[in-house]
This record gives sequence, C-alpha cells and structure tokens, in this order.
Amino acid sequence: IGRAGAMAAAGMVAAAGGGDFSDLREIKKQLLSVAERSRERGLQHSGKWAAELAFALEPLPLSELPPPPVLTEEDARDLDAYTLAKSYFDLKEYDRAAYFLQGCKSQKAYFLYMYSRYLSGEKKKDDETVDSLGPLEKGQVKNEALRELRVELSKKHKAQELDGFGLYLYGVVLRKLDLVKEAIDVFVEAAHVLPLHWGAWLELCNLITDKEMLKFLSLPDTWMKEFFLAHIYTELQLIEEALQKYQSLIDAGFSKSTYIISQIAVAYHNIRDIDKALSIFNELRKQDPYRIENMDTFSNLLYVRSMKPELSYLAHNLCEIDKYRVETCCVIGNYYSLRSQHEKAALYFQRALKLNPRYLGAWTLMGHEYMEMKNTSAAIQAYRHAIEVNKRDYRAWYGLGQTYEILKMPFYCLYYYRRAHQLRPNDSRMLVALGECYEKLNQLVEAKKCYWRAYAVGDVEKMALVKLAKLHEQLNESEQAAQCYIKYIQDIYSCGEVVEHLEVSTAFRYLAQYYFKCKLWDEASACAQKCCAFNDTREEGKALLRQILQLRNQGETSSTDVAAPFFLPASLSANNTPTRRVSPLNLSSVTP
Repeated sequence: IGRAGAMAAAGMVAAAGGGDFSDLREIKKQLLSVAERSRERGLQHSGKWAAELAFALEPLPLSELPPPPVLTEEDARDLDAYTLAKSYFDLKEYDRAAYFLQGCKSQKAYFLYMYSRYLSGEKKKDDETVDSLGPLEKGQVKNEALRELRVELSKKHKAQELDGFGLYLYGVVLRKLDLVKEAIDVFVEAAHVLPLHWGAWLELCNLITDKEMLKFLSLPDTWMKEFFLAHIYTELQLIEEALQKYQSLIDAGFSKSTYIISQIAVAYHNIRDIDKALSIFNELRKQDPYRIENMDTFSNLLYVRSMKPELSYLAHNLCEIDKYRVETCCVIGNYYSLRSQHEKAALYFQRALKLNPRYLGAWTLMGHEYMEMKNTSAAIQAYRHAIEVNKRDYRAWYGLGQTYEILKMPFYCLYYYRRAHQLRPNDSRMLVALGECYEKLNQLVEAKKCYWRAYAVGDVEKMALVKLAKLHEQLNESEQAAQCYIKYIQDIYSCGEVVEHLEVSTAFRYLAQYYFKCKLWDEASACAQKCCAFNDTREEGKALLRQILQLRNQGETSSTDVAAPFFLPASLSANNTPTRRVSPLNLSSVTP
C-alpha cells in the first residue's frame, strides 16, 4: 500500500475501534468517508448502505466534514486511466474498463481493474444462464475469470499488498470457487483491515451457518460489529437477540435509519408476528415511499393475510417505480398467486430470476407455484436452487419435504422436514409435518413426540392435538385421546376464532362416544347435543341422544368416576411434559 493510503486506512481502523456510539459525529464522518471510497471503487451497495446510515444521523457543519482522501504518487500517475476506466465501468463496459487499467499500480485503480474482470465474468455467466435451455445446464455455467483472479490475488495476499477492499474481492472470488473456509478467513481479515466496509461483513453473514461458528470468529471490536451481529442473528433465526440489538442501535441514535426499520420488519416477519411486521412496513413506506428493497417480504405478509386490494396497490405502485426490479417481479408474482393464476405467477418469478439468478426468494416462491400446478419435478428443481443459494432457507427444505410427500416418498420427506425443523426448532408446522412422516413410516412413538412438541411450542394451525388424539385412537388409548380432544376444544373456543368445523365435530363425536362408554350420561348427552350442530355428525348425535334417553329410562345410573379419564397420558409425561389434571369439559360456554 502507498504510504498515504496506508495511513488513511489505519486512521479508519482506529476511528472505527470500540463498540460504543458515544461520538455520533465521528461515526457520521466515517460513514461519509467510506461511502465515497466505496463509490470510487464501483461498490454501489456498500456505498448506498453507508450513505443511508449517515443520512439517519444529524448533518455535520462545514468545518467538520471529512477531508478528501490524500492522493499518493501512484494515484496521480494512474489518475487519467482510472478516470477513463471508471466512466466505462459505470456504463457496465467491464472489459473495456479492465483494458485501460492494465499495469496500474495504485490501490484504487488495481482494485477497479480486478473488479472489472470479475464483473465481466459474472455478466457473461448470467447471460449464458439466461440463454441456456434446461435447468441441468444452469449448474454447469461458470465464471471463467475466477481461477485467474484467484491466482493473481493470492500472490498479492501473500505479499500483504491487498488493502481492505482488495481482501474483500479476494474473499468473494474464493467463495465463488466454493473455498468457504479460506473465504471466511479472508473476510475476517478484511473486516479487521477496513471495519467500515459493510460488504465484507455481509459476505461473512452469508457464510456463517450456525451460532457455534460465530463464536469462533475473532472479529474486530468496532461499532460496525453491532450491525453485523444484529444482521446475522436475523439470518440465523435468533430473532429475540436480533431485535434487542436493533433496539439498542435505535437507542444509540439511529432511530431514523430506514435500514434498521426494514430489518426489524423482516425479523417480525420471520417469527410470523404478522400484524407487527405489517404496521412497521406501512410506516417504512410512509418514510421512504419509493423504496423497493424488502417489498417482496411485505408482499409475502399481504399474501398470507389475503389482503388483495393492498397487494394489488403495492404491485401497481412498484410497477410505476421500476418494473424491471427483482422485488417488483416477486410482488406481481405473489399478486397473481393470490388470485390463483399460478402460471402467470410462475412467469413473473422466472422473470425475477432472469434479472438475478441468485435471488433466493424467487426460487422458493417459484417452487411453491409449481407445487400448486402439480409440477413436482420443476418444484424440486426450484427448491434445490434456493438451497444452493442459501442453505439456511427453511422454506425451501420444507417445500422439498412437501414435494416428496406428494410423490409418496416418506423417507425423503423425513430428511427434508428434519432439516427444516433444525432451522426452525420452534415452528409447529415443521413438527406437525415431521409427525405425519413418522406416522406414515409407522414410527408412532416418534410421531406422538412431534405432535406433543408442536402443541407445546404453540401450534399455529391448531392441528397437533387432533392428530395426537387420532393417533391415540388408533392405538386404542381412549383416555389419552379424550384428553387431547378436550384440550383441543378448549383451545379452539378460548381463542375465539371461527374455525373449520370438521375437526371440532370429530372431537365432539369422539367425546360423546367416550363418555357414553364410561356411562357418564350428562357429559355424553352434552357432547351429543353439540354434534347435532354440525352437518356431518348430526345423525350420530341424534342416535346417541336417543340411546342415552333409552338407557336412562331403563334406570341405568351415571358413573361417578369422573376424574379418571383426565390425567395426561403417562407416555407423554415421560417426555418431560407437565402432568396436570384437566377438569371435565365445561360445555356451557361453548357455542359453535
């Protein structure tokens, strides 16, 4: 590194040191400086991130604005070539830019030379990917420039001639060549040399697969680390920790940052707190009405809530802003999917992938559309692409499980559902799916554990108890089955939701027959009367009421042993589930 360049870099490292936010003016200076340096090197996204964060802080007076970077002798020699090449680079003429930068020695020009070659290779690869016919060919298209770049950059790396930006590019090349371990080491080194460059932190986020891996990284102690940790916690589904970090960043003075607001909305989306996420996204749209980033996540929420008018408005609005953005295509795809126009939806997701073949959300959503269209092989292909892009995408693992379920291949299902469950241990949908798999494979003890755990973590779809009850029914464990049905009915009516009556009627029918067998006439007749409210159990309910009346007239007395059926099954108590006594079902408050 040239001497002045080295001093500037060292100054930025020292300035970013310490994870405290006491001097926000100094932080703003650093952000403005690194935004400018990123833009000079064509790193648009890192520059934008720093600029957005700087915008959230109070403006600086003229006397405190960061000085322009010091030019070295080498910079002065390369200035003409750099200025010309940068203009070609901005116009996406990467080969042309690289040609005029050959032989440049300054750090800035050398980075732009290598980066132009890298992007030229990526562009050719993407063009070929779009032109290639079948999905099998797509995996074989490679960026031809990577190997040469790796050889040249590794020489510079050994000679310790790479600055923070150069290390970042070297890391990207290693990652693209699937040398993950080496890439992680280089990105950590880049974060130490230039902690203010968000791109290196972001690349690191994509390579860390679990919390254990995070513990063993020696990261620089800088305020940027707080942003990195908040981001990685969100990615690893450690949402509570992420929200705490973001809250502390807001308290530190970044309350106006649209980046943090959008990340909080995404975090709430990940834990399926839909109302909270929707209200934050609506707030974000007021603050930044022309924003397109994260709007596909917003559209997922509107889709889940079946909010057609809002989704339609969002799709039209984004179309007016920029219809050739990946997020816009995904929003339009979601809109058509909600209207059950699955072919059209798949078309828009394909369009999104032509714009960016590495866009994770579009692969997963396209898989869902192919599932709706019963095209299982295309769905599998799409989900596999999603996993190639990001192995942490639980929706793709879950989608693969569902696809193999349709193909009646339960062993495959089990593998994919397990992977989804590992990524989302507290998501009841994964547990119910796992339970169903075990049931099909006749591993009923495992199935019971899964259903019980799904109920214990908070059953989103309120199906775990019914499935558990039916399993007990199958095994002739009538007391436990009754227990589960009672709990199910109490849960359904306590949350006051209008539910599909199919399973509620099943529960009442079973309980009526169960009480009848136990000779508890009052409870049996109460449940039988409830059965009469549902079409599918009306006749059985009436028949049972007649039988009860007949037996009562014959003088059969009601059994007094009421408490017996209401212990939790011993088999479940053994699995660390609390044993508690449930009182007989009080039906006076239950109105279907």
